[in-house]
Amino acid sequence: MAKTCPITNKSSLVAGGYSNRIRATKFNPTGNVRKQVNLQKKRIFVPELNKTITVTVSTQGLKTIAKNGAYKTLKKAGLI
Repeated sequence: MAKTCPITNKSSLVAGGYSNRIRATKFNPTGNVRKQVNLQKKRIFVPELNKTITVTVSTQGLKTIAKNGAYKTLKKAGLI
């Protein structure tokens, strides 16, 4: 299973790992660091289907579900 959110399509990023001392001098860089997306495994109840669905979703995706509703958001993502 890929580490991506099905709702927001967020995945990992490659970011630079610099300390404050290196930022000041730009000497001896520390290289790149992979930042993982904050995925949570949640059970979401969908009242329109009268079912509970288990989804691995990012925290931003959880906020989207809370704002727009479970059925509409999961239907748009193709999960139901």
